[in-house]
Amino acid sequence: MVEGFSYGMNIGKASKLSELTVKAVRYYDNIGLVKPHQNISSGYREYDKEDVLKLKFVGKARKFNFSIDECRELLSLYENKSRPSKDVKKLTLEKISQIDEKLKQLQNLKDELTYLADNCQGDDRPNCPILDALSKK
Repeated sequence: MVEGFSYGMNIGKASKLSELTVKAVRYYDNIGLVKPHQNISSGYREYDKEDVLKLKFVGKARKFNFSIDECRELLSLYENKSRPSKDVKKLTLEKISQIDEKLKQLQNLKDELTYLADNCQGDDRPNCPILDALSKK
């Protein structure tokens, strides 16, 4: 349950309850991840409980580095109560694989930089293997 919830919330309240910025809430609305009700008389968007829950869901998924398209797919699976959990697990395992690859790349970068730093005298002379390595084509 979303604490402090009321029907017809404005974007500021939806933002606060979902723990997202107003800019993020507006963006997720503009790309169709949430579809708040448009109040005909005021012209403002009005968010309800489901909208806030979806915004919180997307916010958490983004923290796990899921892309917008992956969030869209996860939201679709979330809304489909008869979904097979294997679909969700498959998407999550793919994300873990991507993270593992990124960690491997980062470790390689760290190793290269450590090597360069270890081989730099760091003294008053202009000779610097770090700058030499960065300037190579």
